[in-house]
Amino acid sequence: MAETVIGLFKTEVIRRSGPWRHLEAVEFATMGWVDWFNRQRLLGPIGDIPPAEAEEEFYATLSESAEAA
Repeated sequence: MAETVIGLFKTEVIRRSGPWRHLEAVEFATMGWVDWFNRQRLLGPIGDIPPAEAEEEFYATLSESAEAA
């Protein structure tokens, strides 16, 4: 799975936005892509919501379960 994500990153960011002049530019592009990947991308298998939202809902459910017990 890691190889798939790395390939996706290379295709969407590194090759599409290059050539890169500075390492800092690559670092900032990487941070932006990771933020998008985790917080904005809609993921079909979890209901077309971002992964971060699914994680928040998961932990909210755990809290509710613990309070009910």
